[in-house]
Amino acid sequence: MSALPPNNAMLRRSTRLVETVSPFNSSVTLVQIKEESDAEPRPSKRPKTEDSDDDQLATNPTPKRPKASSPKKHPIPQSLATPHPAPDRWRETYAAIKEMRSTFVAPVDTMGCDQAQMRESNPKTLRHPRIPHAVLQTKDEVTDAAVSRLREAVGGALSVDAIIGAEDSVISDAIAKVGFWRRKTVYIKQAAQKLKDDFDSDVPKTVDELCSLPGVGPKMAFLALQIAWNLNHGIGVDVHVHRITNRLGWHKPPTKTPEETRLNLQSWLPTELHPDINHMLVGFGQMICRPVRPKCDECTLSTAGLCPSAQIPKTKSKKLVKASKHAAGPAIEVAIEVSEE
Repeated sequence: MSALPPNNAMLRRSTRLVETVSPFNSSVTLVQIKEESDAEPRPSKRPKTEDSDDDQLATNPTPKRPKASSPKKHPIPQSLATPHPAPDRWRETYAAIKEMRSTFVAPVDTMGCDQAQMRESNPKTLRHPRIPHAVLQTKDEVTDAAVSRLREAVGGALSVDAIIGAEDSVISDAIAKVGFWRRKTVYIKQAAQKLKDDFDSDVPKTVDELCSLPGVGPKMAFLALQIAWNLNHGIGVDVHVHRITNRLGWHKPPTKTPEETRLNLQSWLPTELHPDINHMLVGFGQMICRPVRPKCDECTLSTAGLCPSAQIPKTKSKKLVKASKHAAGPAIEVAIEVSEE
């Protein structure tokens, strides 16, 4: 085996052309080839200071970046600086919707979040189903089925310990028909762990504490307080409440988010009606005032002039055309109805 060359022989060398003036004739330029080794440091054009970046990099080649501070959750606002005025004829509108709601059963009546605790046999876990419901946040039919599968998958009771002890795959399989199920699997596990660590394995009693749980927002926090603890701290505003109250013209100007809608409603709607308006309007929105093709022809608000967004279908008049035929036998008359818009 041949000996390795000395260290300086292993260094790469570079060449460059150097121009000089001939000492014998100033009009002649001489060109010389000069070899340089990479070991020879080139002089820096930037003057060094005592605390230069080069010195810092030499002592600490991988400087640590400052840790990003976790975003602080602000308290949920409970009131407006200037209350929104109460809409005209709102009591008449409210009473009419309440009367219509008494005539039909909506999905929220049998599969809403207030129904989940009715299926818990253990008194200690009656409040726990509020949390999976709060995290899943989708159509009542889909959420109810997912929570039922989750309850069965973890052993029949949605306790904090049962959720913590369940494998992620078990939770994922149970809620797989819910949108963003992977993310919500993580939220459900994290929320259960936080309940155990910070709230003695029970549902918190304030909206800010509930909103500190992963995946829980103000809407479900207010509903959870009403259902789990019978605490009336605010209105749970979902897409139905947001859509319907704007269609009714209750917000001037129209609100853009459910939170704006909540603060407006809470500023003028009597407090005793706060727990009921969500359930009433959600069912009304599921069956009558639907997002697409609302059934305005079945809504009494349309005929009473209480809804400025009512879509009144055009009435069709019928014209009767008679034709008679004379033959050898008896006369025959044929009536044809023609619809005219």
